[in-house]
Amino acid sequence: MFRTARRAAQALPPWLAHPLSAQRGPVPWSAVTRGALAGGPLLLAALLADRASLGVVAAVAAMLAGINDRPGSRRTSVRRIGVPALAGAAGLLVGTYAGQHLGAVALTLVLTGLGLVAGGVSAVGPVASATGTQLLVGGAVGAGMPLPDPGWQSMLAFLAGAGWLLALRLVLPTPGSLSGELRLDLRLDYRFDGERAAVADVYEAVATLLDAVGTEHAVARRAALTAALDHAQDALAGPRLRRRASTAAERRLHAQYAAALPLGEAATALAWAGQAVPARAAEGPRRLAAAVRGNAPAGPLPAPSRTEPALRALDDALLHAAEAFDRGGGQDLHTRRRSPRTLARAVLGAGGREYGMRVGLCFGASAAVAQALHHGQWHGSHQHWYWLPATAVFLVKPDLGPLVSRVLCRAAGTVLGALLFAGFAAVLPRPGGLVALIAVCGALVPVAARHFAAQTTVVTVLVLALVMVGGEPQASAGRIGETLLACAIVLVVGHLPMPGRRGAGIRAGIDAADSAAHAYLAHVLSESDDRTARWTLRREAYRTLAQARAAGSRAAAELPALARHSAGSDEVAAVLERLVDTITACAVHLDDTGRLTPRHTERLAALRDELAERRGRVGRHGPELPLAG
Repeated sequence: MFRTARRAAQALPPWLAHPLSAQRGPVPWSAVTRGALAGGPLLLAALLADRASLGVVAAVAAMLAGINDRPGSRRTSVRRIGVPALAGAAGLLVGTYAGQHLGAVALTLVLTGLGLVAGGVSAVGPVASATGTQLLVGGAVGAGMPLPDPGWQSMLAFLAGAGWLLALRLVLPTPGSLSGELRLDLRLDYRFDGERAAVADVYEAVATLLDAVGTEHAVARRAALTAALDHAQDALAGPRLRRRASTAAERRLHAQYAAALPLGEAATALAWAGQAVPARAAEGPRRLAAAVRGNAPAGPLPAPSRTEPALRALDDALLHAAEAFDRGGGQDLHTRRRSPRTLARAVLGAGGREYGMRVGLCFGASAAVAQALHHGQWHGSHQHWYWLPATAVFLVKPDLGPLVSRVLCRAAGTVLGALLFAGFAAVLPRPGGLVALIAVCGALVPVAARHFAAQTTVVTVLVLALVMVGGEPQASAGRIGETLLACAIVLVVGHLPMPGRRGAGIRAGIDAADSAAHAYLAHVLSESDDRTARWTLRREAYRTLAQARAAGSRAAAELPALARHSAGSDEVAAVLERLVDTITACAVHLDDTGRLTPRHTERLAALRDELAERRGRVGRHGPELPLAG
């Protein structure tokens, strides 16, 4: 049945197939537990203290933090949850005081400016995008949901709500981390279970790639290896009180991650060559993956097979990894912190400007329409107008998915959620029944995150329950109408022409991947002995390439009127991907022989020629893409 549904989805146009697709994976029980213990208990405590309004704000913050509570290490969660929460509190404070002291026109201008800033910042990366989202949601709630408490108290309540969920994330163990190995060996610290799993997944991805060498699955497995390396790098590079790893367990994890890089390099070179490798080649990385998960020594490894340069590199990397597992003194994560100039270029560049203008215009327009409806008493008896601009925030963010997919999912999810809440509100006792409903919805948020419509349904029920506890009457019909209006606004703004050329963000991603690939190529051809620099450049090349491909895939699922502006980006990214794989194969061969074969040089030349030929094919009438190097 699932295969039939998948084939049916593939037969649909991309803009219609995307909203029908959903992520898969195991139920994140730890996140479900945190969600159940977050908003509901916070609101209950506030009701018992007779501070319902502050409890609503804290529960909203906990809900938003729960949306950002994704799988990963505890250290990563500090940035992923904490930074957006700070922005949300700032937006709430600005919105509250602006709403109290400014007229409708001035308030609209302030919120539009806030949207410009949030949109530009969102171009930096995923955490920055979540930060921009919460900044705008906080601004909309502060301005459009007048509360009886002073603004600074609401801000503190918001921080307390997000901080409570973050504290749960840092304190509660992940199911499975408290294994028998932990009871027998207290050195297995559950604080590093996310990091440990991420590093083990890298070794497993290397083994899976080796299994696929010489088959049609090799390209997808190499992409999976890149994703695993990105995830592990992020997990280990999160914020810490000290600059370097401060415990033996953490230093050992760093060493194990660093030891996986030459293994991945050798596996990529073998995949590039396309010749089948001995079956036992994947046994070594798989045993190392098990050793990472169990915090155990490397143990015996399979006998070497040294018939090819890449196989010799693989065996050398296995020996190096076994040594690293025993000594565990690694520190370098092969990352480079982005400079303020680089960040400013992302915010103020063509991609950031386009993103900022679109978000600012959409947020400002939705706030203006919401205020007009509010002052015209179209909302009926309730006094809040935050729903329309807050809905627009989640619809206008291009990194959250294609525009038409977001609109369809948001509309369907809101209608279903509002109808469900109307039914619950008719039968549940107040406020106890609503508090229980909020706790259940908080637990469902991590599960519903697999599909935007499902997440919208759960969040709609949760928010409607929250505002009813705060004193607002049941308003499901009004929320449906405002959501459909927000969808219309975002669709119109999303298709409006803007200054500059459309699709600047896609081209900026391709340019970044191109520059990273050629920096990696220049280092390899220089025959430098600096392996650390080489692995850092390789990681940057693959990471920027993965980001460019993801952005291109999202843009390709837009309506044809928008998708044409990114047409050809996937082809350029595919050429860059083959180029980076070839550079990796060249690096491994140079290490072994000191010279390149005619196959390597001819392949490099052919790929560079093909890349030059495809310049300017991103978009229908665009100028040529710059080619670094």
